[in-house]
This record gives sequence, structure tokens and C-alpha cells, in this order.
Amino acid sequence: MPERSYTVADFDFELPPELIAQHPAAERSASRLLDGRGRLPAERVFRDLPELLQPGDLLVFNDTRVIKARLFGEKSSGGVVQALVERVLPGHEVLVHLRASKSPKPGSTVRFADAFDAEVLGRAGPEEALFHLRFPDDPFALLQAHGHVPLPPYITHAGSAEDEARYQTVFAARPGAVAAPTAALHFDPPLLQALQQRGVKRAAVTLHVGAGTFQPMRAERLAEHRMHSEWFEVGESTVQAIERTHAAGGRIVAVGTTTLRALESAARGGSLGAGSAETDIFITPGFQFRVVDQLITNFHLPKSTLLMLVSAFAGHEHVRALYRHAIEARYRFFSYGDAMLLQR
Repeated sequence: MPERSYTVADFDFELPPELIAQHPAAERSASRLLDGRGRLPAERVFRDLPELLQPGDLLVFNDTRVIKARLFGEKSSGGVVQALVERVLPGHEVLVHLRASKSPKPGSTVRFADAFDAEVLGRAGPEEALFHLRFPDDPFALLQAHGHVPLPPYITHAGSAEDEARYQTVFAARPGAVAAPTAALHFDPPLLQALQQRGVKRAAVTLHVGAGTFQPMRAERLAEHRMHSEWFEVGESTVQAIERTHAAGGRIVAVGTTTLRALESAARGGSLGAGSAETDIFITPGFQFRVVDQLITNFHLPKSTLLMLVSAFAGHEHVRALYRHAIEARYRFFSYGDAMLLQR
């Protein structure tokens, strides 16, 4: 089926609400893993991953770090404000999603956490959906001290100490994401050690996941949708590791859709190149993949752009069958849920 014939309805499915994971598994690597590389799905546990990969394969991770991006405050008029920091800019400035009964005007201030005042500079972003603020000090430090874990909208409890520890990968390094690269949440130090002993190599990219990852599709036809923009970086050492792996016959295994988006964005010119940029890449069936051979990913929301990406990678009908199996087998869905392994 050509790409232009797909609509949002082609990526819809009925998900029993009780399958939406509200808390992580007791152990990161104890989650279930659906091996969907063959014609029929195979039931595994995530810590089985080393035996599913080959010596010489390369796992590529997203090393972004989730910031405590959610802030609560009030306007000078006393009105309640809730903010979600989308992007940290130079000069102590930030772009935020802001919820208030009445939007604050440029030149006004918002007091957050009864601790610091932020100046409203104006509106920004597509359709001016974001607010441009200036903080009085380093935004990362202020968010760490006064912010809250930005849990996804389908997780119904308030952020806790458990979320601070578990809604973060064990190798998170570069702060800037407002949502976790959730496929990587299943990795723990013993599993990483087992993969190393297996001869599986590791490399990293950075893509700071934005809140737009949770935004619903606003166009019915896929060709009319415009993706949000996210910053990514692919280093020269990662490019060289990928080239060495492919030259030796190994496979590139992207850990998560964010890693895949970074790698395929860096190869849009035809070959993979190092550097940093903004990407609004929208991967749908018919997309030509240039880098990634296999994908580890969680189970995604109905009608979401991430489900469209996975369907482009592994095949629309194959992914639909895998999701039907996962629902029947009572897999746990979304950020704190189980995972699957796919191949192109």
C-alpha cells in the first residue's frame, strides 16, 4: 500500500486501559520482551537479549537525561500556572508549554515553586504554542531544585521517588529531555555487562525528547501532518562504529525510536554523517531506512506517530499482528511497559 493511502485510522487499535503500565517492573531487565523478528512472535524476557544478538552487533543508545521539567507556580495576579519546559536556551531562557486560566502577557512575571520569578518574554514555536521565559539563574539547576518529573499524561499518579529513579536510564548523561527514551529503561548494569561479554558493542547518540512526542495527530492523512522539532547529535565516534559494524557484517540495533530518528535524520542526505541539528523527520510506511537494521521499542499509543514509525520499520500488517498478540497475552503498554525486538 503506498504511503499516501494511509490514514490515522490505519494505526488505531483497542487497548484495555488496565494494560497501560502505571509503574515500572520490579527489575528493569525483568520486563517481557516480544521477539517479533520472525513470522510468528516469540515470548522472551528482556534479560534474554544477549542471546538474541550476535557478537559484533552494535547497540546504539540515546544518552539524553530527563530533566525535572514540570513546574507549578502563580502569576502576579494570583492565578495558578503549570509549566512544562520544552527547551532550554542560552542566556537562562526557556521555551515552555504553559497552562493558565489566562495567558500571562509579555513583560509580566510568573513565580514558580514560591522560589524564583521568571520573566515572560513572549510567545514562540509553531502557532505560538510555547511561551518564551527568562529564568534568573541556570535553568537546569533551578529545575533540579524545584521541578517535578514530567511523567507522561497516561500515567495517573503524581511523580514519586520511584519515578525519579526509574523514569531515567542508567546511562543518562546529557540533560535536556522532557520524556524518557523508554526502550532504554529496560537496561541495567548486569545486562549491559552480559551484552559486553557476548561481544555486542555499544555506541550513543543524543536526542532530547520533547513533549511533542505525546501530541496527537491533527491531520487525518499522514502526508498532511507536520512533526514537532527535536535537537539531536550524532558524534564522529558513533559514525565510525556504525561503519565498522556494517563493514564486518554486524547489525545496527537502535534502542528506541528516538535513537532511530537521530540516526536516520543524520543519514537523510544519503549517507550517515556526524553533527548536530534539529529534526522534524516523520517516518511512515514507505520510508527508506539507511542505517538501522533492528529496533528495540516499547508498545506505543494508538494513532501515534511512533506506531507509524514502527510500522514503517517492520511492516504495517506485521506490527498489527504483533500488537494483537501483545494485547491477548496481556503485555504491559507504554513508557513503563514491556518491549519488543523488530527487524527491518
